[in-house]
Amino acid sequence: MSIGQFGPNLQEVMKRRGETRNKAGEAAHVDATLIGKIINGTRRPSKEVMRSTAEHYDDGQLYIAAAGEVTGGAFAPWLDNVDLHRASVLFKSVEEMKEVLTLSGEAPISKRSDQLTEAERKMIKRLIMEAVEAITALTHLVAVLCKEYTFSWFGVWKEHRADLKSKKYIK
Repeated sequence: MSIGQFGPNLQEVMKRRGETRNKAGEAAHVDATLIGKIINGTRRPSKEVMRSTAEHYDDGQLYIAAAGEVTGGAFAPWLDNVDLHRASVLFKSVEEMKEVLTLSGEAPISKRSDQLTEAERKMIKRLIMEAVEAITALTHLVAVLCKEYTFSWFGVWKEHRADLKSKKYIK
């Protein structure tokens, strides 16, 4: 029985950091056996375990995996079968953003839903899908750059939220 993607991502981050299940368990306030079950996919991680381990490692990969787990997949997944070198991720992000810009000039978003033809609905759906691909690429770009240049993933998002709050975009 395989549950979610948090466990495999936790295992990868632990391996990269040279940490044991005991150390991850200490960070999450659980025992190493539970960490093993989460990694092996036989136990679903609690939100608290995901939060604690993500905070401990402060790694975008874990935060992304946790968001996917909590939302049931309604978030950008961690891409584990692509070249995640910073330059490759940057080039892919630029490519995806260009596709969004191109389609945004073509999609008839000035129309209401009830005014659309089937072909126009398909064009808008294509724009949505390209935007989701751009979000995925940009999310990975931030994660890769944070890791490469030792910026805190959490700190970056905390700073961003403070900026949004100062502009009164959020309460």
